[in-house]
Amino acid sequence: MADTTNKATVTVTQIGSPIGRRGDQRATLVGLGLNKLHRTRELEDTPAVRGMIRKVQHLVRVDEAG
Repeated sequence: MADTTNKATVTVTQIGSPIGRRGDQRATLVGLGLNKLHRTRELEDTPAVRGMIRKVQHLVRVDEAG
């Protein structure tokens, strides 16, 4: 069983609408678990997640967590 007690996390909140954006940006938001404004997800801080956040950085707010 994986030990998740000391994994770094990042909290991502959608603040922008994907309307009028490219389809891959909408798909990235869905991949992050976001599909409505002001929805928040706490995700594991991995390079893959960071790359997805960077792709839609203009549509999300990121809060660092320990």
